[in-house]
Amino acid sequence: MRTIRYATLIAAMLTLGGAVVASAQKTESQAALKKEATISEATARKTALAAVPGGKVQSHELEREHGKLIYSYDIKVAGQSGIEEINVDAMTGAIVAHEHEDAKTEAKEKKAEANEKKRP
Repeated sequence: MRTIRYATLIAAMLTLGGAVVASAQKTESQAALKKEATISEATARKTALAAVPGGKVQSHELEREHGKLIYSYDIKVAGQSGIEEINVDAMTGAIVAHEHEDAKTEAKEKKAEANEKKRP
């Protein structure tokens, strides 16, 4: 009976330890991305907002997409449906993508991102 308790305890500790390590790696990864970027988030934000007059940033992230380090912004314009997604190259400051997403597309993307973040 004790053997089962110890085995359960060890398994729980390993699982918890793995989650902590995965969380630390994501944090370190974000720190490494910030160090790698040559354009500041504030500069990238100004560039993104200039592309969507009257818009307000709902969310943003620094990520590597298709081999490029980018700042990705979801920008909402009052009175308009959906959002504008603007990607700014974190190395050059140039806009590399500008896409309108309706509510359905945005919800699908957020669900996919949430599932990706759950993976260790």
